[in-house]
Amino acid sequence: MSRIASIFSALKQQSRKALIPFVTAGFPYADITPALMHGMVRAGADVIELGVPFSDPSADGPVIQRAGDRALGFGIGLLHVLAMVREFRKQDNTTPVVLMGYANPIERYNQRHDAHDGQSAFVRDAAAAGVDGVLVVDYPPEECEDFAAELRRAGLDLIFLLAPTSTDERMDLVQR
Repeated sequence: MSRIASIFSALKQQSRKALIPFVTAGFPYADITPALMHGMVRAGADVIELGVPFSDPSADGPVIQRAGDRALGFGIGLLHVLAMVREFRKQDNTTPVVLMGYANPIERYNQRHDAHDGQSAFVRDAAAAGVDGVLVVDYPPEECEDFAAELRRAGLDLIFLLAPTSTDERMDLVQR
């Protein structure tokens, strides 16, 4: 069972909801993210959502866009984000970490880094860093079945967003 599934199972038994704070990796300073993640855990976070800075976000509000712009200004990319997760894991091997971002940085990461054994570089390196799941806002479930299967094989969860108006069919699709 994944760390994400384990925490939600435990919370359900306690009749609790999850506290899942978000922070953009590399904001407000390039080297502060692991310390912020540890602070979130001390403050009661059940899962940490770590934003991957991206130059052209389409689903982020102005505050997260500005945080991403600042992190990009510090040179923060997906390689750095994975290093931040590895640093966090040196002291915390239990709190689930979910990366939230866009397809472009993942695709670019795969182009720039070697992959082997049929596994993309991103999935391989994310699993090795201690990432538990990814939420890629512009990967619709109908178009990322191979990516989802690869994540599952590596023990990572793929998370989709749903709207209050989502149909039962759509909800079933994202739960597969």
